[in-house]
Amino acid sequence: MDWILLVAMAALLVFMFWSSRRRAARMKAEQEAKSRAMLPGVKVLLQGGLYGTLVEYDGEDLSKSARVELAPGMEVEVHSQAILRVVDETEETVSEDEYLQAESDQAEYAADVADGGLSSLSDDQERERAKAADASASTDAAASDLTASDVDPRDKPQS
Repeated sequence: MDWILLVAMAALLVFMFWSSRRRAARMKAEQEAKSRAMLPGVKVLLQGGLYGTLVEYDGEDLSKSARVELAPGMEVEVHSQAILRVVDETEETVSEDEYLQAESDQAEYAADVADGGLSSLSDDQERERAKAADASASTDAAASDLTASDVDPRDKPQS
């Protein structure tokens, strides 16, 4: 029984060692692939959700900072590991149909604003709340319009 326990422990240790080596090799391969893709001029996604163009990056020394251009003439210095990934250029493309739909929605909204019908989304929400409040107030008012003369005192239940 002691031999079975020792063999099981040894097998567990070998599995743990093998698993951690595989994971480390996979992470190293991913990091190398990321470093090869990090060339000046590529579009990158930072861990904070910002997109920018890579200006300077040292894939060999990750302790050095990287420079990313967020807007023309606006560069930021970030930790090299803050770069999450290289963005595929086709990832951000918009189809013509999506563009035309967004354009028509914008034109419709602008027309409503120009007519004075809308000024902001919060105004729309406030207007909807006011309509709902008016509807409930009119229902309450209709129910309370019964006066004492409308009610026959004989209709009161006897207690």
